[in-house]
Amino acid sequence: MGNSEVYLTDVTGRDGFQMEKDWIETEDKRLILQGIIDAGIKRIEATSFVSPKSIPQLKDAKEIVGSLKSEEITVVALVPNVKGAENALKSGVDEINFVLSISETHNRKNVNHTVRESLEEVYSIQKLMNSTQTVLNVSLGTTFGCPFEGKFNVSKVSSVIDQLMYNGVDKVTLADTTGMANPKKISHYITTLREAFPVVQFSLHLHNTRGMGLVNLLAGYNAGVRHFDASLGGIGGCPFAPGATGNVCLEDVVHMFMEMGVPIGPSINLKKLINTSKKMEEILGYKLPGQVMKAGTAGEVIAN
Repeated sequence: MGNSEVYLTDVTGRDGFQMEKDWIETEDKRLILQGIIDAGIKRIEATSFVSPKSIPQLKDAKEIVGSLKSEEITVVALVPNVKGAENALKSGVDEINFVLSISETHNRKNVNHTVRESLEEVYSIQKLMNSTQTVLNVSLGTTFGCPFEGKFNVSKVSSVIDQLMYNGVDKVTLADTTGMANPKKISHYITTLREAFPVVQFSLHLHNTRGMGLVNLLAGYNAGVRHFDASLGGIGGCPFAPGATGNVCLEDVVHMFMEMGVPIGPSINLKKLINTSKKMEEILGYKLPGQVMKAGTAGEVIAN
């Protein structure tokens, strides 16, 4: 399968914070994200340029991006439409992550568009970005199933990627928005899609809704995916999908790959990640679902 190294994108600032009901001060958000960066994670999906009426927690998107700009990291922002892309470009992000759902029902609830309308937005955003150095990634929500429409066949996903390829998109994230995937399904999807679209860089964005986040991620790795999203402490979820819970936990993912001897980049410091997760737990004021921050690493020896 070639390169064995894993590349991680932290999505705490966007997918993590968007579910928080109580306002998190911008300085606290910046403190958490800077802690993640200082722990060696160099790719950060920091926020979303979305209507503050839809997700008020992310109304400080411009300030967050401005505080993180650095040549050493890649700052990503999620956008739901052309207006969001325009604002993201003005802020100077390195990459735009456009989101659309495989499910018509979820896409309408999430971004108030049909799937076709969202695909038309992709074309408009590509034109907008032609004169910039900014990269476009497209995230496909509810890839493995939808709480409104049930489970999907991989052919449904392939038909959408076909249209993205026609528009020149070669970076695609497959998102298990409400944790409906299983390792067998992940393996089948990834094997099928990588064979059908060999030039596409696939990423996986997995949620731990039913406790299968890490095993699904490992199934994706074994099937050839090398790019994964995760959030500190395992926080997050989709506000427009019933029952949605957090992402795979960033420090748990790092710990798993380290224990397996899989390269994840020499700069990642697991202890710093755990400390930042504990700090975030204090800021948010509740126990986070992450496991390694509670138990410690498998290599730690407890004195009797």
